[in-house]
Amino acid sequence: MDFGVLGFVIAGLVVGFIVGMTGVGGGSLMTPILLWFGVNPAAAVGTDLLYAAITKAGGVWVHQKNRNIDWGITGWLALGSLPAAGLTLWFLQWLQADQEALNAVIKQSLGVVLVFTALAVLFKRRLLDIAARLSGSKKRLTARRLNGLTVLVGAVLGAMVTLTSIGAGALGTVALFFLYPLLTTRRLVGTEIAHAVPLTLVAGLGHAGMGNMDWTILAYLLMGSLPGIYFGSHLSGRVSDEVLRPCLAIMLAAIGYKLI
Repeated sequence: MDFGVLGFVIAGLVVGFIVGMTGVGGGSLMTPILLWFGVNPAAAVGTDLLYAAITKAGGVWVHQKNRNIDWGITGWLALGSLPAAGLTLWFLQWLQADQEALNAVIKQSLGVVLVFTALAVLFKRRLLDIAARLSGSKKRLTARRLNGLTVLVGAVLGAMVTLTSIGAGALGTVALFFLYPLLTTRRLVGTEIAHAVPLTLVAGLGHAGMGNMDWTILAYLLMGSLPGIYFGSHLSGRVSDEVLRPCLAIMLAAIGYKLI
């Protein structure tokens, strides 16, 4: 195994370990790492999308087994995200004639979304507290308005994830908590993961159809990430969240700032 191959396996191992331990950081870390390895921005996004779909599929099985998924919310999110993903793929295909413009759009979008993701990771607890206070001080939304807002959130996530492969985790979870503050954290995370799988699969296959995919790199990443997620999950909760989240947030913000 040469150094290049070993590098991708180690990258998968490290990212998988962090995701298993913290529950966030998959796309936020993997796509910038692929860019650092010299992978074309469009190919980095496409490869990471299918990587996310495969790795999160196992999470759906576990969460469904534990009844941690609200399929109703998942459906409303998908109603917004999948059409938005299709429109974003059409936009990227239109841009593909000018590869330099395509790469510039993806890199700038990556930088912006990474900074917002860093803020969501760093201030997640405070944001959740604000959402909880707001839910207690205002009348509950009607079912129709709540479903409409869920579709809108899904559409924003669909465009964001298709363009950058980032946003479904930290940003999606915070957005869902503002809409469904009474939903338990376990069901919130399970629902977000259940929605992320079809979204990343559709977006990833769309990128693959445009040639924005490196199947060999995907295989190497999975070789490292699957054991990484396993070991990281066993260490989850043993390292203080007060240490992990600021470190992860600072790293994501620095990467985002550099890309912008």
